[in-house]
Amino acid sequence: MLTKPNKLNRGDKIATVSTSWGGAGDSDLIWRYHQGVERLESIFELEVVPMPNSLKGSEYLYQHPEARAEDLMLAFSDSSIKGIFANIGGEDSVRLLPYIDYKVIENHPKIFMGYSDVTISHLICHKAGLSSFYGPAVLTDFAENVAMDPYTIEMVNRTLFTNEVIGEIAPAKEWTSEFLAWEEKNKLKKRRMYQNSGYHILQGSGKARGRLIGGCIEVLEFAKGTELWPKGEYWHNSILFLETAEVKSEPDMIRYWLRNYATQGILQKLNGMIFAKPYDDKYAEEYKSEIIKVMKEYGLTDLPILFNVNFGHTEPKCILPYGILAELDCEHATFSILESAVQ
Repeated sequence: MLTKPNKLNRGDKIATVSTSWGGAGDSDLIWRYHQGVERLESIFELEVVPMPNSLKGSEYLYQHPEARAEDLMLAFSDSSIKGIFANIGGEDSVRLLPYIDYKVIENHPKIFMGYSDVTISHLICHKAGLSSFYGPAVLTDFAENVAMDPYTIEMVNRTLFTNEVIGEIAPAKEWTSEFLAWEEKNKLKKRRMYQNSGYHILQGSGKARGRLIGGCIEVLEFAKGTELWPKGEYWHNSILFLETAEVKSEPDMIRYWLRNYATQGILQKLNGMIFAKPYDDKYAEEYKSEIIKVMKEYGLTDLPILFNVNFGHTEPKCILPYGILAELDCEHATFSILESAVQ
């Protein structure tokens, strides 16, 4: 069992970190960071503290992965900080590994949240025994043009600010992946929203319960074979959640990667799987076909699989807490989290 962190309260101090790409501190993007901070302050009444290296810019942080790790360690060890939010993802946070002290995280459990390449930081928390949160980032969801999406606001409040059971996570009514350049002149342009078709049951029947584990499927490839890769017992009776990044990986890659999970015996240990809505909804039907194909290849056609869930590289998004008990209901096409994610 992973340790649940303490819940957030209005007035708490949270840290912002750049564990991956350092664009939050670039001169042409820092307005976006400040917009996200303003939302954290005005909507959630949090006091936001950037870690010392987090706004030094993308070039500096690329050259200094140890500075990114230092910020993460400082944020965990500082007892005045009650939560840590990632500014954004990227593609090289695996370079932090030589500089991580897992005992710092184990001895100072607290909320940590982000997505995409932040998957690596989640696996770091997982190795340290801490339940972390696959969810919104500062530069994206909190800094959303015009206003934060009410769906995301509700998910943050239900997941991080109360120790009540989270309950059913309904699909968002609308979604967007539309890219508008992160230029200050665009900050008042609302992105185009599309009608959401809800959850899709790819296969399975009845209800499946399991503890959540997963992340961005492209980033998980960095972790395979490293000290971060969860041991066999963690996959037993789990619900594996997977999402694809904005690179829009070819459908063939989904087949290849899932075959690897099957070869490791991971798919055979699961109680269920959930897949996110793909970026721009591209390859949605092709991804479904590849998933079903691999399940047939390995005799796993009864494994419950839910597709088109609102997390990862799509907005708005829900929050998936690692190690927390969740349920897929194939008959009613629902997804629920059956306990609180914080204490």
